[in-house]
Amino acid sequence: MIRQLFSALSVLVLAGAVLSGCQSAPPEPEPEPEVVTPVVKPTPRPKEPEPEPPFNERGEVVDPVTRKPLSTIFYFEYDQARLAQDDIRVLAVHAQILRDYRNYSVQIEGHCDERGTREYNLALGERRWQAVRRYLISAGVRSTQIEGTSFGEERPVDPGHDESAWSKNRRAAMIYRQ
Repeated sequence: MIRQLFSALSVLVLAGAVLSGCQSAPPEPEPEPEVVTPVVKPTPRPKEPEPEPPFNERGEVVDPVTRKPLSTIFYFEYDQARLAQDDIRVLAVHAQILRDYRNYSVQIEGHCDERGTREYNLALGERRWQAVRRYLISAGVRSTQIEGTSFGEERPVDPGHDESAWSKNRRAAMIYRQ
Protein backbone atom coordinates (compact mmCIF):
# COMPACT_ATOMS: atom_id res chain seq x y z
CA MET A 1 0.00 0.00 0.00
CA ILE A 2 2.79 2.40 0.81
CA ARG A 3 4.41 1.28 -2.30
CA GLN A 4 1.33 2.02 -4.36
CA LEU A 5 0.98 5.38 -2.71
CA PHE A 6 4.62 6.17 -3.40
CA SER A 7 4.19 5.09 -7.04
CA ALA A 8 1.09 7.23 -7.45
CA LEU A 9 2.87 10.20 -5.97
CA SER A 10 5.83 9.66 -8.23
CA VAL A 11 3.54 9.54 -11.24
CA LEU A 12 1.90 12.78 -10.18
CA VAL A 13 5.24 14.56 -9.66
CA LEU A 14 6.47 13.29 -13.00
CA ALA A 15 3.27 14.40 -14.74
CA GLY A 16 3.56 17.83 -13.11
CA ALA A 17 7.15 18.18 -14.29
CA VAL A 18 6.24 17.17 -17.81
CA LEU A 19 3.29 19.50 -17.95
CA SER A 20 5.23 22.44 -16.59
CA GLY A 21 7.93 21.91 -19.17
CA CYS A 22 5.36 22.00 -21.97
CA GLN A 23 3.81 25.14 -20.81
CA SER A 24 4.34 27.95 -23.30
CA ALA A 25 5.99 31.16 -22.21
CA PRO A 26 3.64 34.09 -21.64
CA PRO A 27 3.38 36.22 -24.75
CA GLU A 28 5.69 39.17 -24.77
CA PRO A 29 3.75 42.40 -24.60
CA GLU A 30 3.61 44.20 -27.88
CA PRO A 31 5.68 47.34 -27.83
CA GLU A 32 3.55 50.42 -27.50
CA PRO A 33 3.49 52.56 -30.58
CA GLU A 34 5.95 55.40 -30.35
CA VAL A 35 4.13 58.67 -29.86
CA VAL A 36 5.74 61.51 -31.71
CA THR A 37 4.89 64.85 -30.17
CA PRO A 38 5.29 67.59 -32.71
CA VAL A 39 7.38 70.52 -31.59
CA VAL A 40 5.07 73.48 -31.39
CA LYS A 41 6.68 76.87 -31.37
CA PRO A 42 4.78 79.38 -29.27
CA THR A 43 2.74 81.77 -31.32
CA PRO A 44 4.02 85.28 -30.79
CA ARG A 45 1.48 87.55 -29.16
CA PRO A 46 0.22 90.18 -31.48
CA LYS A 47 1.72 93.52 -30.61
CA GLU A 48 -0.59 95.94 -28.91
CA PRO A 49 -1.28 98.78 -31.27
CA GLU A 50 0.60 101.86 -30.24
CA PRO A 51 -1.84 104.40 -28.87
CA GLU A 52 -2.06 107.56 -30.88
CA PRO A 53 -0.03 110.44 -29.49
CA PRO A 54 -2.00 112.53 -27.00
CA PHE A 55 -1.58 115.67 -29.11
CA ASN A 56 -3.09 116.91 -32.35
CA GLU A 57 -1.21 118.62 -35.16
CA ARG A 58 -1.58 122.01 -33.37
CA GLY A 59 0.06 120.62 -30.23
CA GLU A 60 -3.17 120.57 -28.20
CA VAL A 61 -3.71 117.67 -25.83
CA VAL A 62 -6.64 115.59 -27.11
CA ASP A 63 -9.08 113.03 -25.75
CA PRO A 64 -7.73 109.61 -26.85
CA VAL A 65 -11.23 108.43 -27.83
CA THR A 66 -12.81 111.45 -29.47
CA ARG A 67 -9.53 113.16 -30.52
CA LYS A 68 -11.12 116.49 -29.49
CA PRO A 69 -8.94 119.01 -27.65
CA LEU A 70 -9.08 118.79 -23.86
CA SER A 71 -9.19 121.79 -21.62
CA THR A 72 -6.00 122.33 -19.68
CA ILE A 73 -7.45 125.24 -17.69
CA PHE A 74 -9.49 124.61 -14.54
CA TYR A 75 -11.43 127.49 -13.01
CA PHE A 76 -12.23 128.10 -9.35
CA GLU A 77 -14.83 130.04 -7.40
CA TYR A 78 -13.82 133.14 -5.49
CA ASP A 79 -11.48 132.30 -2.58
CA GLN A 80 -11.80 128.53 -3.29
CA ALA A 81 -9.52 125.65 -4.28
CA ARG A 82 -12.20 123.00 -4.93
CA LEU A 83 -12.44 121.37 -8.35
CA ALA A 84 -15.76 121.52 -10.19
CA GLN A 85 -17.40 118.25 -11.27
CA ASP A 86 -16.94 119.06 -14.96
CA ASP A 87 -13.23 119.66 -14.33
CA ILE A 88 -12.94 116.31 -12.55
CA ARG A 89 -14.29 114.52 -15.64
CA VAL A 90 -11.70 116.26 -17.82
CA LEU A 91 -8.93 115.58 -15.29
CA ALA A 92 -9.86 111.87 -15.39
CA VAL A 93 -8.97 111.87 -19.10
CA HIS A 94 -5.72 113.73 -18.39
CA ALA A 95 -4.91 111.13 -15.73
CA GLN A 96 -5.47 108.32 -18.25
CA ILE A 97 -3.14 110.03 -20.73
CA LEU A 98 -0.45 110.48 -18.10
CA ARG A 99 -0.77 106.82 -17.03
CA ASP A 100 -0.52 105.65 -20.65
CA TYR A 101 2.36 107.97 -21.52
CA ARG A 102 4.70 107.77 -18.53
CA ASN A 103 7.31 109.74 -20.48
CA TYR A 104 5.08 112.85 -20.27
CA SER A 105 4.80 115.12 -17.27
CA VAL A 106 2.80 118.23 -16.44
CA GLN A 107 3.60 121.57 -14.92
CA ILE A 108 0.57 122.97 -13.08
CA GLU A 109 0.32 126.69 -12.44
CA GLY A 110 -1.96 128.13 -9.77
CA HIS A 111 -3.40 131.62 -10.41
CA CYS A 112 -5.65 134.09 -8.59
CA ASP A 113 -7.46 137.32 -9.31
CA GLU A 114 -6.10 140.65 -8.07
CA ARG A 115 -8.13 140.77 -4.87
CA GLY A 116 -6.28 139.87 -1.68
CA THR A 117 -2.71 140.43 -0.59
CA ARG A 118 0.21 139.15 -2.60
CA GLU A 119 1.04 136.54 0.09
CA TYR A 120 -2.58 135.41 0.38
CA ASN A 121 -2.91 135.01 -3.39
CA LEU A 122 0.35 133.05 -3.64
CA ALA A 123 -0.95 130.67 -0.96
CA LEU A 124 -4.35 130.35 -2.70
CA GLY A 125 -2.64 129.70 -6.06
CA GLU A 126 -0.62 126.97 -4.30
CA ARG A 127 -3.80 125.32 -2.97
CA ARG A 128 -5.32 125.43 -6.46
CA TRP A 129 -2.48 123.70 -8.26
CA GLN A 130 -2.19 121.23 -5.38
CA ALA A 131 -5.91 120.37 -5.76
CA VAL A 132 -5.25 119.37 -9.38
CA ARG A 133 -2.12 117.44 -8.33
CA ARG A 134 -3.97 115.53 -5.58
CA TYR A 135 -6.68 114.48 -8.03
CA LEU A 136 -4.17 113.25 -10.63
CA ILE A 137 -2.22 111.25 -8.04
CA SER A 138 -5.43 109.73 -6.67
CA ALA A 139 -6.22 108.67 -10.26
CA GLY A 140 -2.92 106.78 -10.58
CA VAL A 141 -0.52 109.35 -12.01
CA ARG A 142 3.00 109.15 -10.60
CA SER A 143 3.87 112.09 -8.38
CA THR A 144 7.17 112.38 -10.28
CA GLN A 145 5.17 113.34 -13.40
CA ILE A 146 3.70 116.42 -11.72
CA GLU A 147 5.33 119.71 -10.82
CA GLY A 148 3.67 122.93 -9.87
CA THR A 149 4.01 126.52 -8.87
CA SER A 150 1.82 129.38 -7.75
CA PHE A 151 1.87 132.72 -9.52
CA GLY A 152 -0.81 134.27 -7.34
CA GLU A 153 -2.12 137.36 -9.08
CA GLU A 154 1.09 137.97 -11.09
CA ARG A 155 -0.01 136.56 -14.47
CA PRO A 156 -3.61 137.51 -15.20
CA VAL A 157 -5.11 136.41 -18.52
CA ASP A 158 -7.57 139.32 -18.33
CA PRO A 159 -6.22 142.59 -16.89
CA GLY A 160 -9.75 143.91 -16.21
CA HIS A 161 -11.03 144.91 -12.78
CA ASP A 162 -14.49 143.31 -12.76
CA GLU A 163 -16.05 139.90 -12.04
CA SER A 164 -15.74 138.83 -15.69
CA ALA A 165 -11.96 139.36 -15.63
CA TRP A 166 -11.52 137.99 -12.13
CA SER A 167 -13.34 134.73 -12.97
CA LYS A 168 -10.91 134.10 -15.85
CA ASN A 169 -7.91 134.69 -13.61
CA ARG A 170 -8.96 132.24 -10.84
CA ARG A 171 -7.50 129.12 -12.44
CA ALA A 172 -5.01 126.30 -12.54
CA ALA A 173 -3.31 125.66 -15.88
CA MET A 174 -1.67 122.40 -17.00
CA ILE A 175 1.30 122.42 -19.37
CA TYR A 176 2.44 119.08 -20.82
CA ARG A 177 6.13 118.26 -21.17
CA GLN A 178 7.98 115.30 -22.57
